[in-house]
Amino acid sequence: MPPRRRAYLPLEINDKYLILSEAMETSTTPLDRSARATDADGFTPAQVKRVIRETTDAVSLVLDVPDQARDRFHYLAGQFVTIRVDLGGAQHRRCYSMSSSPAVETDLRITVKRDRDGLVSNWINDAVGIGDELHIAPPEGRFVLTGATRDVVTFAGGSGITPVFSLVHSTLAATAHKARLFYANRNLESVIFRDALAELADIHPGRFEVHHHLDDRDGIVSPQRIADFIAGGNLTGTDYYICGPTPFMDTVERVLLDAGVPKQQMHLERFTVAAIPPPDPAEPTVTEEVTIELDRRTVTVPYRAGNTLLQTARLAGLKAPSSCETGSCGTCMAQVVEGRARMLNNDALDDDEVAEGWVVTCQALPTSRTVKVVYE
Repeated sequence: MPPRRRAYLPLEINDKYLILSEAMETSTTPLDRSARATDADGFTPAQVKRVIRETTDAVSLVLDVPDQARDRFHYLAGQFVTIRVDLGGAQHRRCYSMSSSPAVETDLRITVKRDRDGLVSNWINDAVGIGDELHIAPPEGRFVLTGATRDVVTFAGGSGITPVFSLVHSTLAATAHKARLFYANRNLESVIFRDALAELADIHPGRFEVHHHLDDRDGIVSPQRIADFIAGGNLTGTDYYICGPTPFMDTVERVLLDAGVPKQQMHLERFTVAAIPPPDPAEPTVTEEVTIELDRRTVTVPYRAGNTLLQTARLAGLKAPSSCETGSCGTCMAQVVEGRARMLNNDALDDDEVAEGWVVTCQALPTSRTVKVVYE
């Protein structure tokens, strides 16, 4: 039996809160509301309604989803959408978290930070304007609030603030719980949502605290600084959310585990793809072929060393489902029914699902001579 998808219910709004004002916001223009069909890959065209320059290297886009597709774009705080763009004659897909809060705002907003080598992120920051059209797939992701039973403590590094801001804003607007944020950046000028976070602290005194860590002032984030931030807190009565660069996330995770935080109360969202490690000496078997069952098709292909099961499916000409490609969303999950595979990273599947052979194929490497994987 396939694993049951986790059901996350939106939290009810118990008070009316103001939508935070945004600095440096451009004016809006009338939008074409004509109906456009969602294509065969599940992407819907959405026009850019507003462009908000957050910092010199980060921009927010407010997207206008066609009325006919709005039911498909209800989302939970912390989720992301996949953007499809055509640049230089090639198609590119990227995942961007919503920075808006579904408990407060009706519009869907993504925030994109420029990546030095990022083709799509640079294009979005430099070229996208009001009235432009982006093709987006419905929201996905499991980096969401687990319920209204515990306070939340969040850790964000750089652009990792994007889903974290949505989580914090929703917690404050829709529950009576407290929220704390440890936010690390290079310097003051690189702090995304600096004014909005200060406004949240003013609106919710005693319920929200933000600690800014600036590398040029405080040095690189150390385990001791994380330990100091969580000292005195109710470790087992709190949910912890972590998003940012891999070294930052690893530091936070290690400190929390050492402090005794239950692993099930730690939630991580990774933006980077894990590197393919060298072969494990404990797994000397060389994989020869992989059989993939998807959409009533069964294909057997020779295995190319180093490829994940998702890459193998693509090379076999199959349109395997995928989105984040970091092992976080679970979109590409499939079951290994013959043979073995190991995952480089898994932030999507529970232990019982893994025990039943389920893998996130974007992070799964085959480890037996033959492997058969079945997509649900």
